[in-house]
Amino acid sequence: MRNDLRALPPLSDDCEIAEWGHPLHAHEFHQFLHVPVGQVLVTAQGRTHHLNRSVGLWIPAGVPHSARFDREALIVSVTFAADLHRLPFDQLKPINVTNAQRVLLMRAVRIPGGGSDDPDLFAALFPGGRRLLLPLPRSQAAAAVADALLADPQDPRTAAEWAQSSYTSPTSLRRAFRVETGLTFTEWRTRLRLNRSLDLLDEGLLVGAVAARVGFASTNGFILAFRRHFGQTPGSYLRDILVTTA
Repeated sequence: MRNDLRALPPLSDDCEIAEWGHPLHAHEFHQFLHVPVGQVLVTAQGRTHHLNRSVGLWIPAGVPHSARFDREALIVSVTFAADLHRLPFDQLKPINVTNAQRVLLMRAVRIPGGGSDDPDLFAALFPGGRRLLLPLPRSQAAAAVADALLADPQDPRTAAEWAQSSYTSPTSLRRAFRVETGLTFTEWRTRLRLNRSLDLLDEGLLVGAVAARVGFASTNGFILAFRRHFGQTPGSYLRDILVTTA
């Protein structure tokens, strides 16, 4: 992709590409730019953002922006359909790019179209958007249990206890979750609790308080589950929030 402006997503028909840069234009999709080598300046809404190895940039769909590229710049661009992925901001948003994110980005662009509309990559690049997939069960008993847990993820009842209150067998309830969601009951509930924990962390609650509020038996257990699923600790996630909202 070095020095090849054609590797970037196409612009509108009435927007020409200038040498070593893009004039003012807008996309119908969300775009994330990363510059592992060299530097790029992106200007929008009266502000210029300096991108390099450490700083990437979210460009929401519809935001007019221009760009100037260092001649040595290696530009990694991934795009996401605006109707499939929601960004809770309408301005350009710089973020600190971690080593883990950089690895995912470089891996994604090694194949044609790599990374585009990838929900896992979207989640990894945008902390506020990193929700774990949580399919809902369809059968009556399992759906009722899922609805109750969605309303109160802290509920500590086991699958056997839920089965008793739902007038079904533990085996049937566990099978319904596994077959209809692809997850065991325990895995499904853990994902729900972790997704809910993101909302509470976004509100500024302390890690220990969040762990208790979403139903983890211990703070350490919450931290281990969070790291296993999101690739970072809750404390690191909180620091990312401070960067992306600064």
